[in-house]
Amino acid sequence: MKQQQSSSGGVWAPAATVVAAIVTTIVAAFGAGAGGGDSVAEAASGWYAADATPLAPATTAFSIWSVIYVGLFGYAILQFLPSRRHEPRQRAVRGWAIASMVLNALWLWVAQAGWIGLSLVVIVALLAVLCVLFRTLRSQRPRDGWETVLVDGTFGLYLGWVAVAVVANTASWLGSLGAGEWGWPVAAAASVILAVVAVVGTVLAVRGQGRIAPAAAMCWGLAWIAVGRLSGADTATVIGVAASLAALVILAATLTVRLRAARTAGAAS
Repeated sequence: MKQQQSSSGGVWAPAATVVAAIVTTIVAAFGAGAGGGDSVAEAASGWYAADATPLAPATTAFSIWSVIYVGLFGYAILQFLPSRRHEPRQRAVRGWAIASMVLNALWLWVAQAGWIGLSLVVIVALLAVLCVLFRTLRSQRPRDGWETVLVDGTFGLYLGWVAVAVVANTASWLGSLGAGEWGWPVAAAASVILAVVAVVGTVLAVRGQGRIAPAAAMCWGLAWIAVGRLSGADTATVIGVAASLAALVILAATLTVRLRAARTAGAAS
């Protein structure tokens, strides 16, 4: 009887995770303009648009959200299964996962309302939550391939993309405050910021022991920043090259760490 009560009482947190995944996906649909209103790109006087700032990714970059949302649904279903609900790793991750989905939905609502400064606060909070979640996942090995893909893979992509999105959001906020017209000073500042992103990606590669998902999402976002800039003026081309180099640095760091880990494991065996 106690065992049944424990199992019954333990279903609420997994169920809340499923609800959070559903809600954040519905809010995302409205954020894309499915409800007939303005999309996020059209909100806030267009400051989230692909050509609004020097660090805005081209529109195609945002298709990664489809993969992330599918992954979140997969994760929600996986952690809800009776065989998974009470696993220590799932219990450790669940609260942070719910928080990330709530913050994502909140960001979409705030962005559509045109509150760019507040949206930056929310997305920084989201990045912090995902960093904690990443560290939690790194501390325990996944049980099997499904968990590797649906949990580590999904939240790795989520973290990598949001790391780049914070930069884009910051540029939107600064632009809305009148940070200045595009020119060489802006190109230099943007290049420095992209160099910092490359350092962050390298740190994630080392701390994550070469995990592919965060690097893949960061490289994806940086590549589409490059695409958006390389067809522009000279100063925009500088930013495009800087974004390309940042992506290459992150990719090289990740592959280097993975190869080194593989060699170490081979030598140990």
